Amino acid sequence: MGRIIKNACRYLSIGLILVIFVTQGCTFTSKAKPSAKEISQKSSAAGYLASLVEDTSGFIGGDRSAQAYIYDNAIALYALSEAGAVWHVEKLADAIVYAQDHDRTFGDGRLRNVYLTGDPSEDSGRALSSKSVPLPGFWQNGKWLEDYYSVSTSTGNMAWVVLALCKASEVAGKDKATDYITSARKGADFLLNFMSPSGGFTAGYEGWDDDQVKATYKSTEHNIALIAAYTAIAGKIEDTYPDKAREYREAADHAREFVLSMYDAEENCFYTGTEEDGETINVGVIPLDANALSYLVMGDSLTQPEAMIDFVRTHMSVGVGYDFSAGDLDGIWNEGTAQMAICYLKLGNTSEYDSVMGYLKTQQYKEGGIPAADRDGVSTGFLISGTDELWEYDNTLSICATGWYALAQLQKNPLEIS
Repeated sequence: MGRIIKNACRYLSIGLILVIFVTQGCTFTSKAKPSAKEISQKSSAAGYLASLVEDTSGFIGGDRSAQAYIYDNAIALYALSEAGAVWHVEKLADAIVYAQDHDRTFGDGRLRNVYLTGDPSEDSGRALSSKSVPLPGFWQNGKWLEDYYSVSTSTGNMAWVVLALCKASEVAGKDKATDYITSARKGADFLLNFMSPSGGFTAGYEGWDDDQVKATYKSTEHNIALIAAYTAIAGKIEDTYPDKAREYREAADHAREFVLSMYDAEENCFYTGTEEDGETINVGVIPLDANALSYLVMGDSLTQPEAMIDFVRTHMSVGVGYDFSAGDLDGIWNEGTAQMAICYLKLGNTSEYDSVMGYLKTQQYKEGGIPAADRDGVSTGFLISGTDELWEYDNTLSICATGWYALAQLQKNPLEIS
């Protein structure tokens, strides 16, 4: 199979020693209202995410990592918005807005895939350029080097940021809400650059600043997120900017048509997307998220949603949980398992929802977070971006898995946009 890079590429062992310019783990007495402890009464997972934000006052990372994946932070932001954690929502959203406005090279509305944990406005003086936001990196042979994936920009990650900012605007103060919608619009306009005349959106930019190229494959998962992101931002500006809102809705339809083109009616499943040519369907790996998230965003408008969920259950079940894809079934991917819990809730299958949630509770640490997988080395079938290394999930704390678990606890579907 050709190389396909998913926007969920996180918690990977990249074999690099990071030199971090921030001090992590320094706690303080927070003035957050409601507090993380209070938020835990609604969702123990959301409470844990809130405690991390109280520690950093900005971007958060998992398992003592100083790396803050932008997708993970978008999921955390959405979950905290649903939990009514206004102070924490504003800290995360402010970090996103600042990072977007203070990139060292680009001013086109993009965000990088990975930042450092903490408040980027406080850390900006430590960057290679004093006016820009620092990115993770390492010293080797007297040179400062950075990770290929970290400095790149994924279409799917950006879509989740747009969606999360729209959600944050609903709970934030009026002035903040305006900032968040402005930032979401910048992101949405940037993403229009990846609309393909042959259908859907391509995957973003890859590589270092002076040599970035467009990734030409198309991801079903990315386009699913784009459906929700463009629908959400269109709804926020409908009254004030009707023409722009119409453009965004057309973009959502463009993404939806591509997602539907990835459906195999005989197998009742969605494929992962295309190969590098943007045309050839990649049938080598069938991931859970392309199917679960398709149902969460399009719901009963799909021809046979129950059959599609049955496909996932039949081909990806590992005990009560679910593997990343229909393959070797070598372990449980907790993020996707939480997504399936929300699918069962949407289907009205409360017994399956309760069963999956019971499993996820066994994965939860005392503090409230959960790991990416139930064991080390859970394979995906894909490669790490920019390398020939296998992409696997380990049994280490995961912000995005915890965020999806929080959404499942709160019984909220982040892709259900009116």
